[in-house]
Amino acid sequence: MTYPFSVDRILGSRPFAEIGHPALAVADGRRGLLAVTGTHGFSHHPAVGVYDSATLACRALVRSRDVVQAMAFHPTLPLLAVGTGSYDGGYFFTGDLLLLDLETGTSISAFEDGQGRQVLELEWLDEQRLRVLMAPPDDWQDEEAHTQGHTAVVVRRDWASVPARSIRPHELVGPRVPAPRPDGRAAAYRLVSELGPDWEPRLTVHAVEELSDGRILATLDEVQLECWLPSGTRAWTVPDEEGGREIAVARDEKSAWVSLARPERHNRRTQSVVRLSLADGAEEDRVAPTGCVSLSSAADGAPALSPSGYRIRGVPVAARHPFHIRHASRAWFLSYVRQEGTRRSHPGTPWMATAELKPGRGSDRPAEPTRTDVLRQFPYSWVADEEHLGGPGVESADGSLIHAGTVFRQSRRPGDSFVVRREASDGSGGTPRWVFRTDCHATALDADTTTVFVAYDDGEIVALDLDDGTVLWRHRLTLGNVTAIPTALTVSRQGRLVIGTRDGRILLCSVTA
Repeated sequence: MTYPFSVDRILGSRPFAEIGHPALAVADGRRGLLAVTGTHGFSHHPAVGVYDSATLACRALVRSRDVVQAMAFHPTLPLLAVGTGSYDGGYFFTGDLLLLDLETGTSISAFEDGQGRQVLELEWLDEQRLRVLMAPPDDWQDEEAHTQGHTAVVVRRDWASVPARSIRPHELVGPRVPAPRPDGRAAAYRLVSELGPDWEPRLTVHAVEELSDGRILATLDEVQLECWLPSGTRAWTVPDEEGGREIAVARDEKSAWVSLARPERHNRRTQSVVRLSLADGAEEDRVAPTGCVSLSSAADGAPALSPSGYRIRGVPVAARHPFHIRHASRAWFLSYVRQEGTRRSHPGTPWMATAELKPGRGSDRPAEPTRTDVLRQFPYSWVADEEHLGGPGVESADGSLIHAGTVFRQSRRPGDSFVVRREASDGSGGTPRWVFRTDCHATALDADTTTVFVAYDDGEIVALDLDDGTVLWRHRLTLGNVTAIPTALTVSRQGRLVIGTRDGRILLCSVTA
C-alpha cells in the first residue's frame, strides 16, 4: 500500500532552520557537536537544536516552555543539560533543568518543583557532578536578586538514568554568589553565520497560497509577503517589523491582499490590510479597519474582512484564538454577548454571527461588515455550560462549516481540542454533524471535496472524511530526524497540500486517497 502523504519539495530550507533567531550556542569539540538555541518570533517555546558541526544536520531537537539560559554537554554521556527560566515580572524567578538524550532525542524535566528555579549557568565538574547557578527564588525585599544568585552542585551516579522530576529543592540550596546575566545572542549569530553562510533567520509561517502558474506565496513573522518561483528561487520578499497573517489572492492573480499582524491587547495601533503587487511586492493599496479583522478569500474569490476580536471600554482587542473561516459565501465571525454580573474585562459569551459580504470602494477592495449587517445565528459552543475558543475553519460546498476549536478550562483534559462539522443555515442552531476530538491544538485547516486536512501543534497532519469525520490517515511531519510543527496549510488543488512550518519552511506535499 502506498503511503498517502509525501513531501515533494522544501522551500526556505537552510542550515540551523529549526532555531529561528539564535540566542546561545555551545560547542562540544570532542564529539563534533554544536547546541544552538533560538526563538521564532513571538513563540513562547524556544527551540534547542543539536547539530553535527561538519554537516550541520540536526541530530536532536527539544522545545522549552521558557527562555533557555544555559547549556552544557556531558563529558562522556550523549547528554545535553539545558537550563531555562525567566522572571515573571512581579515576584518569582522560575525555570527548569532539561536533560536531552542525544541518541533518542527525548528529554525530561529534572526539577521536582513545578515552578522550579531560573537556571543561569551550567558546568559539568566531572561525570557525576553538575554545578548549577540559579537566580534567587524571588526578589521579595532583595535589591540584588537580579545580579546575584545561588550555586549548588547536584550529584548523580548515572545522569543517563535520572528520572523526571527527581531533583529536589533541598539539593539546590547553596551559597549566595554574583550572578551576571550575559547576553549570548551576538556570539551565537556570529558562530551560526560563520558555519552556515546560507543561513538566514526565518520565522513562523502564518499563511501559504499557490498560484495557477506554480508560484508560492507566504506570510511570516517579520515578512508581509514573499513569493517563490516554480524553480524554487525566491523572487521577492517584503520585510516588515511584525509581519503578515492571512492572504487573499485577487481573482486575476496580479495582486494579493495581506492582513498585517494584529496589535497586542494594550497596543492602540490600528491593524492594517495592504494590497501588494504579485510582480514585485510593491504596495498598491491599504485599508485601515476600525477594529481587529480576519482576511480571507470568499467562495467567489473576492477578498473579505470579518471582525476578529472584541472591544473592552471601546478599545479593540484581538482574539487570542481567532475564529477564521475561509472560502465562505458570507462573513462568519464570533459576536460576544455580555451578561449581567460579568467583569468588565470579560468580552461575553461568543455566538456565531454572519454578515453579507459587501465590496469596498471598488469591487476588489475588502470592506468590514457594518453593525446593521450582523445576524447572530447560534451559540459558538453547542455544549451547555462549556466555553469554546476559536480556531481555523472552512465553509463546505453545501454551506456547512468545518472548524477547529478548544474547550476552555483552567487545566486541559484529554479530548479538549476538536474539529466539528456544523449545520450553518439560518435557523439550524449549529447542530454538529460530527465531532473529532484530540489532545493537541489545531494550527491550520483546509478541505477539498472529500477530505478535511488538519495540522496540529505536535507536528501531526490528520486527514478526516468530510462526510462523517472518520480518520483516513495520520502523518507525523518530520524533516530530517526531527519533528516539524505545521502552522499553515492550504489545499492548492486535488492531491496537493502546501504547508508552512514554525521554523519558516514551506513544504510542497502530495496526498493520495
